[in-house]
Amino acid sequence: MTRVALLQMTGGVHPAENARILADAVREAKSRDAAMLFTPEMSNLLDRDRERAAGKITEQERDPVIEALRNAAREHGIWVHLGSAAVRRSDGRLANRAFLIDDEGAIRACYDKLHLFDVDLPTGERWRESAAYACGEAAVVADTPAGRLGLSVCYDLRFPALYQALSGAGATVLTVPAAFTRPTGAAHWHVLLRARAIENACFVVAAAHTGEHEDGRATYGRSLVVDPWGEVLLDMGEEPGVGVVELDPARVAEARARVPVLAHRRPIPAVTVAS
Repeated sequence: MTRVALLQMTGGVHPAENARILADAVREAKSRDAAMLFTPEMSNLLDRDRERAAGKITEQERDPVIEALRNAAREHGIWVHLGSAAVRRSDGRLANRAFLIDDEGAIRACYDKLHLFDVDLPTGERWRESAAYACGEAAVVADTPAGRLGLSVCYDLRFPALYQALSGAGATVLTVPAAFTRPTGAAHWHVLLRARAIENACFVVAAAHTGEHEDGRATYGRSLVVDPWGEVLLDMGEEPGVGVVELDPARVAEARARVPVLAHRRPIPAVTVAS
């Protein structure tokens, strides 16, 4: 059994304040005997005003929030999955990048979000993530105290082929850090997370933003942990805070023995269009 913690936060436009929330969460997670902490998407800066945000986004080596979180992980001896951070790439474009930090503060893995959120919602909300961010080019798995993690970010959740690739590469825990909108969250959050868990016989850990944010957005919250059979082990509701749950690796083996979906996967042949 491995105890893990999730941070549910109302992230804002000030990196220093976000860094304080993250450091406090690391401290609390360790005090509650968690081996690992998971944080939401865009934990360092959540700001839809791209002109205002631009001056606060730097290369990952210079980002003060990432540095503060690495220091906190080292100080408290705990692994951290930084759900993602806005960082500047070497080519000048931005990336929505997840980081895996070990208990000595070293970055063990990075993943750039593959699928960018470009949608028009019935509420009138319009999102064009690709206007500022470049998509990633690789799927990533990494070994941790919680098991082999398959990394993803938010909108990736809607693309099951990614998770099949991750579980096929040995992932037993799928991460889905998020800043889900309220309309899409109410409609799809629980059902998609449970589906990804069931389809891959994996744990799904989804740390999320919640509440009303400084930049005018509203996020859905309800950070979840789902077991490989689709049972919800933790639902954090709408309040910010740190939640803790136990992951039992035996549940992965049990689910895969009951319905061996990974063993039964086959390459999909060419589609025939019947006349």
